[in-house]
Amino acid sequence: MEKHLMIKIFGKVQGVSFRYYAREEALKLNLCGFVRNEFGGAVCIEVEGEEKSLQKFLDWCRRGTDAARVEKIEFAFSVDLKKFIEFEVF
Repeated sequence: MEKHLMIKIFGKVQGVSFRYYAREEALKLNLCGFVRNEFGGAVCIEVEGEEKSLQKFLDWCRRGTDAARVEKIEFAFSVDLKKFIEFEVF
């Protein structure tokens, strides 16, 4: 079953290629959505796809890139799909 996942990641996650690698991971898992930097240093991601793939993506977000330092992560699953057709970096 496809689901929507909203993620907010805190820590050293800007300026460490987090968005670029998040897109690469999402594409590997056949997920659609977007990633963007937030004012204040967080990264926000909205992503949709099969629940198993979303869980793998969430696990990746907990680690991030080698240069990142994820301190906290907030997330919420939903069945309300936005029907993204690609994965974009903003």
